Amino acid sequence: MKLEIRDLDSFYGPAHILHQVSLEIGPGEVVALLGRNGAGKSTTFRSIIGLVADRRGAIRLDGADIIRLPVYEIARHGIGYVPEDRRVFTDLTVAENLEVGRRPPREGLKPWTPERLYELFPNLAAMPGRLGGRMSGGEQQMLTIARTLMGNPAIVLLDEPSEGLAPKIVEDMARAILRLKQEGLSILLSEQNLHFARLIADRAYVIESGAIRYSGTMAELEADSAVQTEYLAL
Repeated sequence: MKLEIRDLDSFYGPAHILHQVSLEIGPGEVVALLGRNGAGKSTTFRSIIGLVADRRGAIRLDGADIIRLPVYEIARHGIGYVPEDRRVFTDLTVAENLEVGRRPPREGLKPWTPERLYELFPNLAAMPGRLGGRMSGGEQQMLTIARTLMGNPAIVLLDEPSEGLAPKIVEDMARAILRLKQEGLSILLSEQNLHFARLIADRAYVIESGAIRYSGTMAELEADSAVQTEYLAL
């Protein structure tokens, strides 16, 4: 499944946040949207999934424009969204959180089950009965991704998946994302962590002040110190 965003403008009230954003994700591709805090990464994701009411331009899924669809219809068309703030159900167990996300299988993709997700995230396999509110930040991040996968999406939007996680959990997360790529999923992730993106992404876009400033392969970005200094250095 291919996702194309063309000339996307997004507004929060009178504030013009995104300016003519264009990017695309091909089938089975991992693409990183890189930028500093406040650059527009999360607004881009929220606009794609339909959580920004005032957005203009084109968002195409396998050629069909979905920009006017409600959030639930966009999800049914195959886009899964993992928000930055995780939003697990704290009073439900791990197993119950997964059941909340369950949707029918999608043609052409092997369906996700709790058993397959426990294999992907062994930490969760050890705690199916634990309440979401009694998990570490890294475990909650894994659970949020797993719950999204229970919806059997074809494209997954991962918003800052490595933020605030211990180095060992970041490594586990990178391995899981690479496994998802092998499964045929298309992934768009937002990141500030260039090292993490380097481990998993095929291509990258750099966003600053709500506009795309750079696009290229990860190898090209790694070789361009000027772009890194101007748009990614803290």
